[in-house]
Amino acid sequence: MRKIAILGSTGSIGRSTLSIVESYPDRFAVVSLAAGENVDAAFEQARRWKPRIVSMATPEAADSLASKLSAVGIRPLRDMEIVFGAKGTVQVATIPQADFVVSAIVGVAGLEATYEAVKAGKTIGLANKECMVAAGELITAEARRHNKPLLPIDSEHNAVHQCMRGGRLEEVRKVWLTASGGPFLNTPKKDFDTITVQQALNHPTWKMGQRITIDSATLMNKGFEVIEACRLFHLPPKQVDVIVHPQSTIHSMVEFVDGSILAQLSVTDMRLPILYALTYPDRVESDLTFPVHELKRLDFQPPDMEKFPCLRLAYEAAEAGGATSVALNAADEIAVAAFLAGDIRFNDIPLTIQAVLHETKARHPESIKEVLSMDETARSLARDKVARLSGKTGRPALA
Repeated sequence: MRKIAILGSTGSIGRSTLSIVESYPDRFAVVSLAAGENVDAAFEQARRWKPRIVSMATPEAADSLASKLSAVGIRPLRDMEIVFGAKGTVQVATIPQADFVVSAIVGVAGLEATYEAVKAGKTIGLANKECMVAAGELITAEARRHNKPLLPIDSEHNAVHQCMRGGRLEEVRKVWLTASGGPFLNTPKKDFDTITVQQALNHPTWKMGQRITIDSATLMNKGFEVIEACRLFHLPPKQVDVIVHPQSTIHSMVEFVDGSILAQLSVTDMRLPILYALTYPDRVESDLTFPVHELKRLDFQPPDMEKFPCLRLAYEAAEAGGATSVALNAADEIAVAAFLAGDIRFNDIPLTIQAVLHETKARHPESIKEVLSMDETARSLARDKVARLSGKTGRPALA
């Protein structure tokens, strides 16, 4: 039986993971959860799964959870340990009983815990692309030292992983990451300055959190995936291409040197890549079947990097690596939050990111502490750029 720790248990990936665990009780058991600030959701999960450790974001949330559990006869310290903060998340990720860690905390909040889990010899199911963007060089090196796989849960990289089983790495000519194109695929560039938050959150295919939905609208999410693919599969950026595929039927493709292309198709349901990662290298039967008879057409087109400059910036960061990719993620998070708050316009997101990258010195971190320091520096720069852009009009277009 595989014993699982979940970082980000109350988010969409965490909930989908628990759904898989519930469907296969003979295969999986939950031993620890990191649940953020949602006390009510954490209470229901703790009562249902009875993990050994639950971590909350703050001491207040931890105290509230402990009180709720005590009221139903579950005694903290004796029946279940309740912890909090970054140290608590690390405890969840490195608990000796866990052999598989699902990393699904959005942003760099889960970075340290994911790295420590790799150091502890855990197999990682990776749903947090920010970890690989900001610290992928360190994480992959540590995974190689322990000879442990990093199994992608993100649908595109999960698809690549599946296709890679059809050949050796040296036989790969190119990886194709498919992109839906987001809600503005056919919107003229001249209209981008008037895009509203509500419009940007209306993704045509996937139901996701707010940041990742905005990142999909700018194609930055696809740019992050390019960096993640380079690090997960040890490929240079020139071997990772993005292709717009509005139907989102094919999740990714791998082209081999003989001209053969393997594509992975499946339902747009995150439970399938989660199940694949949890059971790898086996495959188990599920009801997540794809209705092939309903497949009518598959459309493809290259991305417009002029209209979506975030993708171009991500390729530049993929080439530079190190502090540049750390800054890319940090600046994007600050800019997206400012857009969601109504402080800047949609077109200001790439403006902010490019300005931060321009001021970021090229160097490669040698520790997670250095990564986090670079991250904070980039966030500070991004906040300054947002403050200057906020409320202003007539700003120059991104070069």
